[in-house]
Amino acid sequence: MKKTLIASLITLGAMTSAYAKDIVDTAVAAGNFKTLATALTAAGLVDTLKGPGPFTVFAPTDEAFAKVPKADLDALLKDKAKLTAVLTYHVVPGKVMAKDVKAGQVKTVQGSMLTISTTGGVMVDNAKVTATDIAADNGVIHVIDTVVMPK
Repeated sequence: MKKTLIASLITLGAMTSAYAKDIVDTAVAAGNFKTLATALTAAGLVDTLKGPGPFTVFAPTDEAFAKVPKADLDALLKDKAKLTAVLTYHVVPGKVMAKDVKAGQVKTVQGSMLTISTTGGVMVDNAKVTATDIAADNGVIHVIDTVVMPK
């Protein structure tokens, strides 16, 4: 039931992207990125991800953020510099669609390298990609099931 609801929300987000929505608006419309939206606001990154891009965002769902211990998440939300580093680690410059993803290392906006693996499904560091190619006017969102942390 939960996966069906998430799939429906993702589909809704993809459908609404046809109405000129940026990465942030598309994620908010999907409904399962409330914690990500809160974090982007706390870090002051909303305007950046509403900018021209293009961006590829590996977006952790609310369930992914729920895996982070509450005390750790609360501390992260209060530390703007660390929060910005974590969030920009989820963003890659350019628009990379699922068909173009290749295994290897890719440089994030944060500056560190993400490790992409494609054996048995696509993984971004230790996070599994659960949905791909949610188009936005200024890039694309790929949904991940875990918050990834810069090395």
